[in-house]
Amino acid sequence: MGRDGRISYYACLLVCGCQSFTGPEGASKTFRILQRRACTMAAAEAKAPSRREILDKEIAELNKNLNDKMQELAALEEQKKGKAKKTDSKALIDVEPVQGTRDFPPEEMRIRNWLFGHYRNVARQFGFEEYDAPVLEAENLYTRKAGEEIVQQMYNFTTKGGHKVALRPEMTPTLARLVMQKAHSLLLPIKWYAIPQCWRYEAITRGRRREHFQWNMDIFGVSGVTAEAELLAAAITFLSNVGLTAKDVGFKVNSRKLLQTVLVKAGVPQEKFAPVCVIVDKIEKIERCEVEKMLADLDLPASIVDSILSTLSIKSIDEMVAAVGEDAEVVKELGDLFKIMEAYGYKDWVQFDASVVRGLAYYTGVVFECFDRAGVFRAICGGGRYDNLMLTYGHNKAIPACGFGFGDCVIMELLNEKKLVPELKPEVQDLVIPMNESMRTQAIQVLQKLRSQGRNTDIILKAKGPKQSFSYADRIGAERAILVAPSEWERGSVVVKNLRTEGKEKADGDRGDEVKFEDLL
Repeated sequence: MGRDGRISYYACLLVCGCQSFTGPEGASKTFRILQRRACTMAAAEAKAPSRREILDKEIAELNKNLNDKMQELAALEEQKKGKAKKTDSKALIDVEPVQGTRDFPPEEMRIRNWLFGHYRNVARQFGFEEYDAPVLEAENLYTRKAGEEIVQQMYNFTTKGGHKVALRPEMTPTLARLVMQKAHSLLLPIKWYAIPQCWRYEAITRGRRREHFQWNMDIFGVSGVTAEAELLAAAITFLSNVGLTAKDVGFKVNSRKLLQTVLVKAGVPQEKFAPVCVIVDKIEKIERCEVEKMLADLDLPASIVDSILSTLSIKSIDEMVAAVGEDAEVVKELGDLFKIMEAYGYKDWVQFDASVVRGLAYYTGVVFECFDRAGVFRAICGGGRYDNLMLTYGHNKAIPACGFGFGDCVIMELLNEKKLVPELKPEVQDLVIPMNESMRTQAIQVLQKLRSQGRNTDIILKAKGPKQSFSYADRIGAERAILVAPSEWERGSVVVKNLRTEGKEKADGDRGDEVKFEDLL
């Protein structure tokens, strides 16, 4: 029954009932009143949400509640991983770091330096130069208007001087600012890298914190996919160096030009392309129906939304050719990239996947993400081409550019799970032990001789017995313990005990070997 039929039906039932009490005139008046009421009732019924809308709303609320609980659980896990909080009533401060951040005591710092050392070694091996910049930047460097999550996740504030600033959430805009600053003196192409600390106020989950360090590698001045191939090769070299293989991880590669070609054919305006990419990047993080709704909110017809989602499901070059034609620029571009990767010897590490678009609005061409094949972790690293970023910041011409960001959190989770993180001890080669305080100045002469020869050498600062000192040397991982004792010193010698040789059990019962001071190396 239609809306008008329902109105008449409601009205007739009510009039028939009233006519028996009020007569024809009263019934006529009653009919008009009831007709108005029936219209109101029918309108309310028409506005009532459909069963599908009710279910979608309930699902969205459940997802939100689930996300909130996941954040609570992650926060509890963070607390469990850290040391138990001090309950001493005399403590005036909370000894734990701010939620979502980390301390790096020496044992953690050794691991961080090991990781960063691998980053730097690969960067130098590939001809990149290191740069750095302040962690504090102008807020408008990041406030692009494409609906990116990064804008809502900034740690931003107004200074006492009235300037709007932010702790950098990513490094690429800073790099663009530096390139603009030095544009007239730069010899292109440039290959720069950095390991900045970045800050984002986001949900804390496994592999995601509110501060992290990120290895950034960028190339400016190369428009062809040779630049992307060089970046992918560098990232793969790093992964291989730390013990991972193509069976553990891989790279999903796509180009935004594929989706752009589909949208242009469908008549979608160019200004909606970046917001579409930001939305579809969430497809593995939220329900498909929510993605569809967000795309519909951009005033995209249902047919175009279907085309977008269909394009994202393409998993092979052949499917891509069928979708856009073999003459499309994106087909040649990606074909060339995969050929170059095969020449590097990294064919097994890379695969085409149209669902990868990356969530930052400034990407313009090839994009890629590193993933673990077991599917346990979020993206390990990601990057792509951003040819127009300089124009966004007001530069007088576009400079072709591409790069990647490789965070320290997810990779360390993966390496720990694979048991690929080495046991790292303090890098003390020699420990000098004065027999007693009367031998302090002589021990310092030995200390300086060893340090001048480039050996990492420490000294017992408060005299202990030889047994305690030798035990301490062993615990800190020293290679040798060097005892400076009165009788040996009178003969121009010291006692050297090697703590890291085979047959240590036998050596433990020995005091060590007497070595002439002038022969000490």
